[in-house]
Amino acid sequence: MAIITHFILRNHTKYWIDLFNHGLPLEIGDTVQILEKCEGSQCFVTKKNNNLTALINKIANLIKKYKHTFSVTRSCSFCLSQRNEGDLFHRLWHVMNEILELRQQVLVGHLTHDRLSDIKQHITARLDWGNEQLGLDLVPRRDFSMVDPDEISITELYRRHRRREAPPQASMHHLFLQMKSMMSSNLGEELEVFYSVYDSREMRPISERFFVRLNKQGLPKSPEKTERQCTLFVDLGSSDLRKDVYVVAHIFRIGRMVAGEKKSVSNTQYKRPYGCAVISVADLLTADFKDDHLLKIYSCNAESEWYQIHDSIIRKVSSRYSHIGTNTGLNVSLQLLHGDMEQIRKDYMRLFTRNVSITKRLEFSDIIIPGEIRNDLYVTLERGEFEKGGKSVARNVEVTVYLLGGDGQLLKGLVCCGSGEPGVDENRSFVLYHSNSPRWAEQIKLPIPLEMFHGTHLRFELRHCSTKEKGEKKLFGFSFVPLMQDDGRPLPDGTHELIVHKCEETADLQDPSRYLKLPFSKASLQPGNNQTIKNSKESFWIQSSLCSTKLTQNGDMLDLLKWRVHLDRIIDCLSKLKDIDGTEIVKFLQDTLDTLFGILDESPQRYGLKVFDCLVHVINLLQDSKFQLFKPVMDNYIENHFAGALSYRDLIRVLKWYVDRIIDAEHQEQIQQVLKASEYLFKYIVQSRRLYAAATGGQNEEEFRCSVHELFKSIHLFLSHESKGISPITHTQAVFLRSFPNVCCELLKIFSMREVANLARDTLSSLPALAHTDCPLQAVKLQCMAKTVESPLYINPESRCVLLPVVLRLLHTHLQEQRELVLCANILTSMLTLNTPECGVSEEVNLVMEGLSGVLLRTILEVTNRPQPAATSLRLQYQDVTGEFVACLLTLLRQLKDKEYQQLLSRFPTKDELTSFLLQLFTVFRILIRPDMFPKDWTVMRLVANNVIITTILYLSDTLRNNFLNEKFDFKVWESYFYLCIIFINQPCLQLEMFPPSKRKKVLEKYGDMRVMIGCEIFSMWQHLGDYKLSLIPTLIGPFMEVTLVPQMDLRNVLIPIFHDMMDCEQQRSGNFKQVLKSQSHKHVSTCESSVMFMS
Repeated sequence: MAIITHFILRNHTKYWIDLFNHGLPLEIGDTVQILEKCEGSQCFVTKKNNNLTALINKIANLIKKYKHTFSVTRSCSFCLSQRNEGDLFHRLWHVMNEILELRQQVLVGHLTHDRLSDIKQHITARLDWGNEQLGLDLVPRRDFSMVDPDEISITELYRRHRRREAPPQASMHHLFLQMKSMMSSNLGEELEVFYSVYDSREMRPISERFFVRLNKQGLPKSPEKTERQCTLFVDLGSSDLRKDVYVVAHIFRIGRMVAGEKKSVSNTQYKRPYGCAVISVADLLTADFKDDHLLKIYSCNAESEWYQIHDSIIRKVSSRYSHIGTNTGLNVSLQLLHGDMEQIRKDYMRLFTRNVSITKRLEFSDIIIPGEIRNDLYVTLERGEFEKGGKSVARNVEVTVYLLGGDGQLLKGLVCCGSGEPGVDENRSFVLYHSNSPRWAEQIKLPIPLEMFHGTHLRFELRHCSTKEKGEKKLFGFSFVPLMQDDGRPLPDGTHELIVHKCEETADLQDPSRYLKLPFSKASLQPGNNQTIKNSKESFWIQSSLCSTKLTQNGDMLDLLKWRVHLDRIIDCLSKLKDIDGTEIVKFLQDTLDTLFGILDESPQRYGLKVFDCLVHVINLLQDSKFQLFKPVMDNYIENHFAGALSYRDLIRVLKWYVDRIIDAEHQEQIQQVLKASEYLFKYIVQSRRLYAAATGGQNEEEFRCSVHELFKSIHLFLSHESKGISPITHTQAVFLRSFPNVCCELLKIFSMREVANLARDTLSSLPALAHTDCPLQAVKLQCMAKTVESPLYINPESRCVLLPVVLRLLHTHLQEQRELVLCANILTSMLTLNTPECGVSEEVNLVMEGLSGVLLRTILEVTNRPQPAATSLRLQYQDVTGEFVACLLTLLRQLKDKEYQQLLSRFPTKDELTSFLLQLFTVFRILIRPDMFPKDWTVMRLVANNVIITTILYLSDTLRNNFLNEKFDFKVWESYFYLCIIFINQPCLQLEMFPPSKRKKVLEKYGDMRVMIGCEIFSMWQHLGDYKLSLIPTLIGPFMEVTLVPQMDLRNVLIPIFHDMMDCEQQRSGNFKQVLKSQSHKHVSTCESSVMFMS
């Protein structure tokens, strides 16, 4: 039996290779010579105990070698027949090819920096995945390159080892749709298909319509223009991906009024309802690729119900619709894409190499993108009520829509029936047969440029479509609606009942000025006037919706922006700002901010507090996830557009006014809102001061510093307030602490590092001790500390020396009480990440060791002795906390030299304290050596940890000899020491004989054989014991015999003499060693016999 697979090298030459595991053992890095070249396919044949195995070649070597040799990196015994892992083999094969293709793109060299970075990230992700599948070691990386563990701290190395967390759930989604064809046996007419995304719960469309024209064969009319058959429904929110959201297709035929009419009746073409199809968006969630769907088409049993046929199908009201036929259906491809549009364009480049139309949401998305420009007015032809007009049967009404400018001229190309087709000059509605109360629900889009919006109006011409031979369309009336109101606001959203004005001649509409003076809607009629129009039974309803980043329909917003027109209403305008929809505010963010600071300059004393409150409201509005992307917009405004050089005085004054009232305030809600906005308040304060200093040459500097220090005195006073239990003030303190690190970063722009560090130290030190553990301020204090440690304030050595004692004091308190260990681990890890090996030993490391070494050891012992949680998420968190504390300890120990070890040990005034420390340290080392301490593939991390352990053991040897020998001999310390050394030698990760040659060579070059090193130290320490050896012999003889089983000759040469010395000592004490041998296991006895033979 053999495994046959194709392997074609870069020059497309095929080779045949015969590999037998029993005859040609392969290891990582071995080179295989090509034996035979043949015309057939490449064959990999492996045979071992009649089990099928697959030779999987390492991707990196495949990339490098293409000609007459190739590297085989690992003979993986995936038993495909028994373990059914053929899929894995093929996936690896495809990944290898994918990496080769990506490598080609890199070599070409025509990539942008961002694209090159994306490809590198993709390649490394694929390599890491392949290593994981093949059981190879995890490669810690930084910027796509392997890291040197000697150049980074162990805490950083640990973080590089941690498995990459699952990417955050995408908040934006997009639906790709490709119209392929419509299958039907008896079309005979051209079709128009309109797709949209529909929310059946709200009973309204979410998106615009996508418009596709089909020929009489059911195929797209312009197959060469992909944008007319492919679209992307963009900006769907996560809440839109549910079962009651559907893709809806409305199909119209272009032909005679009644299908199957005789040709002699009329040659006029009408747009008539044909059918509808739906599919739930939830049905697409499980597909990772583009999938074809054949959608069933249903016709409406009564045309009067056409406007809601999609709802009838969704709700399965089968009496209202019928299946057109088994051979009829819409053939479409659908795929959901996840992520923002920028990422989508990178991930699906092939999709965008051809033209794809973009179909937008009808309203702004869940996350509004700054810089997005929209000025789209959506108008839906809802329904009409018309008289018979002297006819015996009901009318066939067609509505023609025109957009006209302020000069009465037709605006061409601005009426859009749907994306996918260019805009037209007019839009003709579909026709419902014999209906005086037609309901269309037909949507059009008017992308009117801002400069053309003022003065424009829509005209709706109403015609009766005759079914007689001439097929004429006779005008019987019209309606119109201006798009801008007299007060400067655009047409409000909602339903509008328009007046139907009688008109039978198109010529009467040539001069719009004649009818624009007439009332246009029933709502606009004044009481007592126009009774004839008001009593008319004819009406035409439309629904309008504006999605604009330039225009506002909110009168309060408009009044605020035009505050100079009515100065007497400024207070009223400011008071109403909080009631304005956030979308309106962010649309005009810069204008709103200019208005607020303009009013502040007008009269600081009169409007200062109101403006301050409004500014706080706008700042906190950007904390909302919907508007968070506007934070950079505000940052840009502060840096480049803000001009309030005197504003800092009023902002500091009002902020201090609020802080001074915190303790006595009955309600804390408004104060908490103020403190929540403190980061951006300080941004404005700092920038204002910088503008003032630049304009005046730095005048009033001392006054400014005094005002800031006075403000912080007030802050320290309220932070030092200690409440009994959980109180509103406690929550207010927590609100400020969350933003305090960012406030410090802003102050660095105008104050020195040390000055800000002193402010931060005094602020953090002013917090109460809080003995009760259930206070939420405990966690917030640590979160504040964590942000501070990661900020520039702590990274700078000058300011770090000021903050370090405060940080250590807080960490020691929490570690001592075993509280908030996750946050403590994160803080300590961030602190020690700054201490790389090349930094050498610093005073900071000594301070950390002095302050935390003992409590850190106790914490590791406490955490590792706890039972692991059953829940997966909690278990992973437990492992992360344990690993981070361990990495912190190893980082500290690696930084110490002999002098620092002596200083550390000299801090223990009594022998008992020193004994306790050493026993704890040895126990922790034994925990680190356990196989379950790190994942199996963390070889680099294990080797670094072992290197630190052996270095520490060597430094501590003098301490054991000087403090625990002769009359000071301590059995527990020596027993723990030797047990640690023996367990160290027996670690699976140090058994180099089991490694492939290339890996074994790398380990020996970097670390040597650490087993031999520790074995030599064992021998030296054993010789120093003298007569105290007898105290350890009964206990250690078994473990020492185990060590002699290690197949390393240098190690055996060192340890077997110790075993012989143990036998001698026992012989001298009792005259024989049979009693000792009886207490050992059979394996130990066998080892003893073989060791005696070896020595002889």
